[in-house]
Amino acid sequence: MSGDVKVNDRPNHFMVLDAISRGMKTAEKISKVTKLDKSEVELILNDLAVQRLVVRREKKGFFRNKIEFVVNETGQSLLDSKKRELQQKAKDIEQAYGNGNTSQLQTFMEADRAWLPMMLFSGLINVLFFTSMMSFMGMAMSPQESSMAGDTGSASESTDSASDTAGQEDAGAADSGSDSSGGGFEGGGFDSFGGSGMDFGGDFNF
Repeated sequence: MSGDVKVNDRPNHFMVLDAISRGMKTAEKISKVTKLDKSEVELILNDLAVQRLVVRREKKGFFRNKIEFVVNETGQSLLDSKKRELQQKAKDIEQAYGNGNTSQLQTFMEADRAWLPMMLFSGLINVLFFTSMMSFMGMAMSPQESSMAGDTGSASESTDSASDTAGQEDAGAADSGSDSSGGGFEGGGFDSFGGSGMDFGGDFNF
């Protein structure tokens, strides 16, 4: 089922992908900064792994092994492309707001509102601007928007801190990902990882 997911149409998938790229390697940490339920994060991680956008690694611990994820080159390229697309949308929104163009803002809200939490999480839209825009339009924030708007600052601090402590470990993530591309999805963790049978060069269903 994961092989049929169109990642490019899933805001939460990109939020998880962005969190991983910023140093959040486990489902617990990703859930904390994205405000998504851990169970949903695990399903998304499964999707991203099957689509070969992230590399799943098993890290040995004292009491139990820990499952970690890193973004590979393909995943980073897709994330960067989506961020550029959303950055342009953010500029269009700011321009429409500055011009008092409520019809253009309404059009965006009807078509792309689902991307606002991702845009807030990635810092593509300023929280102050977002709250002013919602007030200007007389619209209430959704629970996810409210949660993200209220916690964007601390989320950024957490991810920045994680990136600082990660050191050179992340620098070799892509290399280690290529070494384990065959076996990286086997073993413990999520039961639904096995047997995707997808070709790397084939259609990612973006």
